[in-house]
Amino acid sequence: MRKILIFTTFISFLFIGMATVKAQKNADDRIRKILYFNPEVEPDIEEIKEPTNNAFFSAVSDKVSSYKRNRMLRAEVQVPFDNVDKETIVDYCLNNDADFAIVPKVKYFKVGLGKYVFSNQVVVSMKLFDAEGNFITETDYDTYRKNMRLLGSTENSIKIGTNGALKGILKNFKKINPSSEMDL
Repeated sequence: MRKILIFTTFISFLFIGMATVKAQKNADDRIRKILYFNPEVEPDIEEIKEPTNNAFFSAVSDKVSSYKRNRMLRAEVQVPFDNVDKETIVDYCLNNDADFAIVPKVKYFKVGLGKYVFSNQVVVSMKLFDAEGNFITETDYDTYRKNMRLLGSTENSIKIGTNGALKGILKNFKKINPSSEMDL
């Protein structure tokens, strides 16, 4: 009888311990889905949009893959950076079951006298919205001013700018919401 009582007590403490550990899990432990739109490319030249999109999403997928609790969702739609429609953000987040949306913009520097002469320097800007379409934060990353890149490919400049802008978004988000352990 004594062995049964000790065994029952041990099992009871074991179940109570497992229940308290489960209760300590935070609601933020779920996987967050972040919707990325195609970046608005400035200047608006059709020939540079596809390589810019490829470089941008390559950098985003590399960055997001390092985080365990986030998933990248890609919308093949370009949203105007300067005047974002709240209803568009809400509709896309609802249809894609996304928690956040990022609207990016990639601006190339124009160098020289010609119409199509560009440098490999870019400014990557991003705006972060929640699923209800509320603006959270905005940041930009200038590859020339921040990194003093003079040489290198444009693709690498876009990747460096995208990584810098994502770090800036995360830094601003943590300032606004310090209790959050989210990684974008």
